[in-house]
Order: sequence, then structure tokens, then C-alpha cells
Amino acid sequence: MNDDRIIELFWIRDESAVSALSEKYGKYLATVSRNILENEEYTEDCVNDTLLEVWESIPPNRPSRLSAFIGRIARNNALNMLEKFRAKRRGSGERELILDELGEIASAYSVESAFEKKELLAATNDFLKTLEKRKRVVFVLRYWHGCDVCEIAEVEKISVDNVYNILKRVRKKLIKYLKERGEIN
Repeated sequence: MNDDRIIELFWIRDESAVSALSEKYGKYLATVSRNILENEEYTEDCVNDTLLEVWESIPPNRPSRLSAFIGRIARNNALNMLEKFRAKRRGSGERELILDELGEIASAYSVESAFEKKELLAATNDFLKTLEKRKRVVFVLRYWHGCDVCEIAEVEKISVDNVYNILKRVRKKLIKYLKERGEIN
């Protein structure tokens, strides 16, 4: 079933929309969740939470790209779950490292409103368009999909050290870019 038809089923409140969405994008939602949570049970809970949230979000939202819309919801749900578990166990695993890496950028920017969040997202997307493809892919795999550095190195056929270097340089360039645009101080 195509995305427009699935969205239409949500709009008319047809419960088969959830099944169609799960059938078409279930593996994608699980991958996004699993890459952040690293736990099958929590991944399943996160996917179910995501399906429920999509049901509650369409309508009023009518996403232009369904996969990006649901991917963002799954990612946010997984990060929220991870934060809860992190508070309980204060671990230092790979996913915590990802959040710490992004904390370097987040600490430079104080998001106080939905408008500011949208502005920051738009600026970040504009920045990503300026990068060469490999750097953009490495950045998105790490910070959107939550992939492990070794996985990224394997996918991109580069060394792990090269992945770390790309990520470090891109984060620095992003901070500089956001400062030049006046998005951060």
C-alpha cells in the first residue's frame, strides 16, 4: 500500500491504517528504535508507542513524507525511553556516548520554544546540504539513526578512526555554521 493511501486511512480513522503502517514500516521503526535502545523488548515497546502516537498525530498532521514523520516519532520515543533507563542505571554505553557527543552542540544552544526548535532544525538541514555526501551520510547515520561507529565504518568502507574524525570535524563545522547564522552564541 502506498503512503498516501495509509495517510488517508488515518484521516478517516480506519484502524487498518495501523496494520498497514506496521506492515510497510515496522522493520524500519524497529531498526531506528533498536539502534538507540539496544534491547529487543524495549524496541518492541517503542514501536508500539510509535504506532499509537502516529494514530494520535494523524490527523491533525498530514505528513508530506510518511517515513520521515514516523522515523522522527520513533527516534524521539526511543531517546525518551533511553533517558528514563539512563537515569535508572547511569550506564556509559555507546548510545550514551552519542547523546554526549550531541550535548556538545546542544549545550551551545538553548531551545526554549517550538519555533526555535524548528529554526535550529532548518539551520541544521541547510548545513547538512553543504556537506559532501560521505560526511552527510556518516553524520546522519550516527546522530539520526544512532548507528555504532563500527557499523558506519563498515557501511562506508572507511576506518573507525576516519569515522570519528569526520564526526568531530562536522560537529565543529556545525557549531561554526550555527554561530555565523546567529543561531547560537
